[in-house]
Amino acid sequence: MFKASLKDERGNLFQSRAVYRANSAGEVDLEQDPSLGGDYAGVHPMGLFWSLKPEKTFLRLIKRDVMNRPFQVTLGLYDSASFLDDSRQPRASQIVERWFSCPGMQRVPISEGRLRGALFLPPGEGPFPGVIDLFGGIGGLVEFRASLLATHGFAVLALAYFAYDDLPKYPMEFDLEYFEEAANFLLAHSKVQKPGIGVLSASKGTEFGLAMASYLKQVVATICVNGPVTISTIPLRYKDLVMKPFGVPAEGVHVHPTGGLIFRHHETNLQEEQNQQRALPVEKAQGHILFIIGENDECVNSRRHAEYAVDRLKRHGKNNGRILLYPGAGHLLEPPYGPLCFASWNLSFPSPLVWGGDTILHAAAQEHSWGEIQKFFRQHLVLSRSQL
Repeated sequence: MFKASLKDERGNLFQSRAVYRANSAGEVDLEQDPSLGGDYAGVHPMGLFWSLKPEKTFLRLIKRDVMNRPFQVTLGLYDSASFLDDSRQPRASQIVERWFSCPGMQRVPISEGRLRGALFLPPGEGPFPGVIDLFGGIGGLVEFRASLLATHGFAVLALAYFAYDDLPKYPMEFDLEYFEEAANFLLAHSKVQKPGIGVLSASKGTEFGLAMASYLKQVVATICVNGPVTISTIPLRYKDLVMKPFGVPAEGVHVHPTGGLIFRHHETNLQEEQNQQRALPVEKAQGHILFIIGENDECVNSRRHAEYAVDRLKRHGKNNGRILLYPGAGHLLEPPYGPLCFASWNLSFPSPLVWGGDTILHAAAQEHSWGEIQKFFRQHLVLSRSQL
């Protein structure tokens, strides 16, 4: 029997357990032997990592210091009789480190004009394909996805856009020119490959990712992970154009038995002409767009939004949109081997939000989609030497 435990940088405890039967030599091969019970069952070599659960409810595991300190996961081996007794000591234990950087990688804090963020540069001279990374309504500066992507050869700008440094905590309006400045800043960097950049966006960040794809020629490859094709809650301005948000009526919000809020059932009829006029004009996008969708997303009916966007592209004679569907995956699709966060607090709401997801299927989706993200950006951003 194995138990994994981890404390995040704020001291919050995450744990997982799994029961295995050793062979006659006392060995367990996680690549071949199934877990017989605990937090998951079946053959899952990384199951002890992606099945970690918080001791306190509504917590999300987020790496804050991505350069200097790894996550330390303690793996303990227990007898069956002491498996659920936390006071018992393991027969053996080992600490495993998970790093979010690689040797030679640089983190450059960005405070240029009104831009706030962190630029991650891979080791080497470059130039590297450039990507802007946008998280959602969590706010602040979230860096772990950008740093991990940079370890694969991309120059990645983790961009904050509210509730960080001197950026407004509760903005009344977002300005697309802020994101345009970020695109120009990244393209002007000597280690970033020209002529275009990519955008990796998730949740509310997809509103800005799609707007950048639609209005900015600098953006040639956009990934939208579980988000809407409309502006929600807060208006978005671009020069003289103001894109008005869709509100969420109270009757469109359900309450989960845990007390978390479920927004998936709120429906905006995108087929109505007045709503089509308010959806983001994805047909203006000159680059390619990939929608990554968890079908058990309890926050946004992201599949319906993605299908609308791809259909709208086709109606305008374009085939530059594609959808990847993941059955059983929830809203917070992140890099592989991180645990499923079913529900957590969000800066923008007074109650926790339910994100959804089946633990095993969500883990499989994270592992597969991470490879697809890299493949997509390499296909549409990486130029051959003859093109440079």
